[in-house]
Amino acid sequence: MTAAPRTLIVCHGHPRLTPGGTETVAHDLCQALNARGIADASFLGCVTALHRATRHDSALQSLDGGSGDHLLRVGRFDPFMLSNAGDDAALEGFARLLAVLRPDIVHYHHLLHIGAESLALVRRIVPRARIVLSLHDFFPICARDGLMLKTAGDVLCHAAGPDACHGCFPDRSPERFALRRLHMGNMLGLVDRFVAPSRFLRDRFVAWGIDGDRIAVIPNGVPAASCDPDDGDVRLRDRFGFFGTVAPHKGVLLAMEAATRAEKSLDLSLTVFGGSAHQPQDFRDEFDRLKRRGGGRVFHHGPYERSEISRLMRGIDWVVVPSLWWENAPLVILEAFRHRRPVIAADVGGMAELVGHGVNGLLFRRGDSRDLERAMTRAVSERELWSRLRAGIPPVPTVSDAAVAHGRLYRELLDTEQRMSA
Repeated sequence: MTAAPRTLIVCHGHPRLTPGGTETVAHDLCQALNARGIADASFLGCVTALHRATRHDSALQSLDGGSGDHLLRVGRFDPFMLSNAGDDAALEGFARLLAVLRPDIVHYHHLLHIGAESLALVRRIVPRARIVLSLHDFFPICARDGLMLKTAGDVLCHAAGPDACHGCFPDRSPERFALRRLHMGNMLGLVDRFVAPSRFLRDRFVAWGIDGDRIAVIPNGVPAASCDPDDGDVRLRDRFGFFGTVAPHKGVLLAMEAATRAEKSLDLSLTVFGGSAHQPQDFRDEFDRLKRRGGGRVFHHGPYERSEISRLMRGIDWVVVPSLWWENAPLVILEAFRHRRPVIAADVGGMAELVGHGVNGLLFRRGDSRDLERAMTRAVSERELWSRLRAGIPPVPTVSDAAVAHGRLYRELLDTEQRMSA
């Protein structure tokens, strides 16, 4: 095959409607594949009534009437089994789109909303299409929103299993978790190749049971940009920023506590960039309490547009990533490095894979606000540290780099399929 392969990128949302990291990565990839002529790519994002009102009877919709992107209205969904089997309208809409596009590659970036059973639908409608699934989190492994955090005390989970999962969800029997594991294994057996953005994430899925030879490690890319800080200014580097969803598992309360407790003589500040919509009320109350307690040290900017990131990064010196869960390959770290900002991150998972302690940032003990306070204090007190760590920031893969790597993967899969069918 020499023509650019027809490719359908499938995601659980569209970044214009649900601007999360996975949605952004998936849509960026689709656009870059087209811009480079690597693939003839289309994008399908799921949409629920929470994000967009129903507009007509068809489950298939367009975005703004002509962007070339497709939306799939979904309703009934079982998040425990990652199953959309009860939503006939959504599955029928997806089947119609497959029949029209006849993709050579169907590249999933999540099974949320679309459902694991849709993999079997691809096999039935376009049997010669190759299926790729990017692993952005642990949803197939963990029934707690893919976080691999224990429900008691937010302790890190190192291995899922029927008994361990029953311990987190005592209302569900170990047998139900065993059935879930069997269902996930059967559905994921239909995938031709997995993609992981970090070695850490790949190793977790290998330990869970996926053959490592089926998982390619392709780093996420971010758009190229130039945003150098004021290198000539010798002032204290005392402005810290948190970027992303203001949610419990992101550890933002930890950062606020650390900033509030730091020595008053340091006069550091922490600005939280991000919204807290749909978060538990007790968490939002605690967030407001810590913001008040922080006085002139803790600020909340609120939600921001992606186009604002460069401007916002110019106003801070350090990016803090205090997540309580493992993370995989956080876009916020890549964005920070792209803007030449050292990162202070928790010492686990994909964060520790990207941030080298004393090389391009600082690591602190995950979940330990006092250790984070010590790291922030060091960041301000050691005058030459910021410049030294900034010099250690590695080149960041661009979206174009990611598209080229995915194009090689697609070609390999299609060439293999052609040889097998010859």
